[in-house]
Amino acid sequence: MVPVLAEMRIQGLGVIEDALLELHPGFTVVTGETGAGKTMVVTGLHLLSGGRAEASKVRNGTGKATVEGRFEGVFAEHVARIVTDAGGEADEDGSLIALRSVGADGRSRAHLGGRSVPVNVLSDLADRLLAVHGQNDQLRLLRSSEQRDVLDRFAGDAVAKPLTGYRSVRDEWHSVVTELAERQTRSREMAQQADLLRHGLDEIAAVEPQAGEDAELAEQIKRLAAADELRSAAGSAQGAVSGSPDGDPDQPGALGLVGEARRRLAAAEDPVLRELEPRLAEAAVLLSDVGAELGGYLDGLDADPERLEQVLARQAELKKLTRKYAADVDGVLAWAEDARARLSTMDTSEEALAELAAKRDELAVELAGHAAKLSAARAKAAEQLAEAITAELSGLAMGQAEIDVTVRRRTTDSSDAQGLRVEDELVHAGPDGIDDVELLLKAHAAAPPMPVHKAASGGELSRVMLAIEVVLAHADTVQTLVFDEVDAGVGGRAAVEVGRRLARLARSHQVLVVTHLPQVAAFADRHLVVDKGTAKGITRSGVKLLEPSDRVEELARMLAGMDGTETGRAHAEELLAVAEADKTSPGPEGKKGSGKGSKRRKQG
Repeated sequence: MVPVLAEMRIQGLGVIEDALLELHPGFTVVTGETGAGKTMVVTGLHLLSGGRAEASKVRNGTGKATVEGRFEGVFAEHVARIVTDAGGEADEDGSLIALRSVGADGRSRAHLGGRSVPVNVLSDLADRLLAVHGQNDQLRLLRSSEQRDVLDRFAGDAVAKPLTGYRSVRDEWHSVVTELAERQTRSREMAQQADLLRHGLDEIAAVEPQAGEDAELAEQIKRLAAADELRSAAGSAQGAVSGSPDGDPDQPGALGLVGEARRRLAAAEDPVLRELEPRLAEAAVLLSDVGAELGGYLDGLDADPERLEQVLARQAELKKLTRKYAADVDGVLAWAEDARARLSTMDTSEEALAELAAKRDELAVELAGHAAKLSAARAKAAEQLAEAITAELSGLAMGQAEIDVTVRRRTTDSSDAQGLRVEDELVHAGPDGIDDVELLLKAHAAAPPMPVHKAASGGELSRVMLAIEVVLAHADTVQTLVFDEVDAGVGGRAAVEVGRRLARLARSHQVLVVTHLPQVAAFADRHLVVDKGTAKGITRSGVKLLEPSDRVEELARMLAGMDGTETGRAHAEELLAVAEADKTSPGPEGKKGSGKGSKRRKQG
């Protein structure tokens, strides 16, 4: 199931008191008169995406503004992880609820899956589900950190495969470079640490402790120190069980008494008494075993003072180790094992450093080869991406505009720990390659190429973003795209082209557009209107879904207020018919959902 924002509820935000937007998986358009509150829909999406909260947006007379969104089909692995880590849960129907509230005092709260979460969690979620493009936004695809990702997504496997090879070698190269630098810069410190470790290992080796030896010695000492007391206890117990060692009849012990009882029962004439004799025989066997064990214990009980002194001396040796290295002998042995492992990485001899340097140089040569292939793949894809975006702009009232995607190696100097020489040039070898990628816009033939966000006006910037989204539709992982003011400064046939491209984009994405152009609105699959009304001097706005017949009236109103005329209605009906025919047409214009149709059109 494709991830979509199924519903959004806005309460107490600007002129909107309470509105529910039921959104379409395809192309949904939002229209309304100036001042009705269309921009509050985009503001609500910004809040739901973790954007900045402003108390000034809270409706007068209400304590707070609330925006709640219900997402469906969002449990891809990368999204599910965000929800799970935040402690949230999906509803019984599998949908996910996100909520953002802003108090009149400016304080903001966020909830996801029924749990209170930091606002940045909503931002992380939105990065994977929503892209909001508006005149004043720091647009997702125009962040400097995103430029290279745009190109890589467009290129697909052509860049992904060399990038995978590059990263694999770079990880090993970077590890060797880091280790070599650490050994070189900390050689004196590491040598001192190595001496301490070797001293400790020598000290431990001299004692030769055995696992569990300290516990065993403690038990021996306890027995040796209390030998006399233990001998007395064991001897008394043996006498009570087995009788006097010299056979004194006055001290028969338990065995003698049981034996006498057996003889008397065996001689009795009553069979009941005779039946008890076998049970006493069992008791006699048990007593005999206990007596024998007590005798063995007494024979093995060592009361040798010299032995006790030896054991105490050994215990003292072990205690010297446990005071310095660990709480017990097992810990001392673990410390020794760790010390040996650490020593293996502390060799600062010339031979060891030379060996590491040779390995670094060998890996650097291999990495440079991967980096050059990756740069070449990006440069080739950059030409194709620039051509495709430029072709799209030609149909968006920017016929003279030209996009240039530059791929430049990130040069550096010898002080850079991640510097790598590639084709006689020293560059920074980062985890994503050696390239800086930038999208430049040449607004017209005489204009110099400049970064897109500097060269384009607000309306042009939205159209550039629309062109990029159309081209990247096949590769973009964000499914819900929101455009505000995408049609600024556009009219006539160019406006129809904007609508056509938005409809094309909606073949693979959920598209939500706030517009004032009927040519754009006509291409939507679902049409929402923000309607403003006044009661008792208070302005309120709500959102309603238009039925097909009502769409004609709304489009006629948008045609310079022609809703009350037959001409306006006829023009609106014609717009809808043209849009519907275009969306259902099997011709080339109806098959550009892949994101590469613009390039094919230019070539044809």
